[in-house]
Amino acid sequence: MKRFLLAAIFAALLGRSSTPEYSIQAIRYASSPGVPVSELVVGGPKDEKVDIAMVVWLIRGGGHAILFDSGFHRDTFLKYFPMVNYLRPDEAVKTAGVQPEAITDIVISHAHWDHMGGIDLFPKADVWIQKEEYRYYTMAAWQPGGQHGGIDPEDVKQLLQLNTEGRIHLVDGDNVEIFPGIRSHTGSRHTYASQYLQVDGNPPFVLASDNCYLYLNLSSHLASATFSEADHAANIAAQSRMIDLAGSPDRVVPGHDALQ
Repeated sequence: MKRFLLAAIFAALLGRSSTPEYSIQAIRYASSPGVPVSELVVGGPKDEKVDIAMVVWLIRGGGHAILFDSGFHRDTFLKYFPMVNYLRPDEAVKTAGVQPEAITDIVISHAHWDHMGGIDLFPKADVWIQKEEYRYYTMAAWQPGGQHGGIDPEDVKQLLQLNTEGRIHLVDGDNVEIFPGIRSHTGSRHTYASQYLQVDGNPPFVLASDNCYLYLNLSSHLASATFSEADHAANIAAQSRMIDLAGSPDRVVPGHDALQ
């Protein structure tokens, strides 16, 4: 179990009586070994490598069992991106004592295969995604001139199917409270319209997903290397905002750092 559960890393204790008390748990379902830091952090050391954590976050409280991101499971990506200690995300969630059918909601930070590729594993969950992210990747991304690198067409089909079932919630922009005490904020352009979560409490926490890969991004004020050069400044600004929202860089949780 220790391989897959990083820990019940914090409890966000909400101070207002009208809002729930949440726990947040990072569930590590795989590792991608030997990734150069320079591929994750702009200006990072080229001769240093890290094993990056493949993680979903379980938020419990107020009658909800919420996943922030859903991981992936299709063989195509397991063959192309070697993983160690892989456990399918629905099985990994069970190690936290939660059955896949008990997941009520999945908040998708962005549409890349390793974040949206497990939505079909949780049969009763509603899915929350930024409206512009949904619109782009279900339409214009696949037209001439569109961009869909890192997007699995099978995931897009799942989104469309869930929408016909009434299980898609489109988050319209920045600073939107999607559950009591949980707010979505728009990130910079890792994908067309990514988002990250603020969980209010005493103290609050921010779950960054790929808007911040590693703690090194925060401590060195460096952009994530997967953002375009034109968007580096916006990514650094987004990270600074996360620190402000959380009240401390120690309460901003990066998307792939094995130390979380």
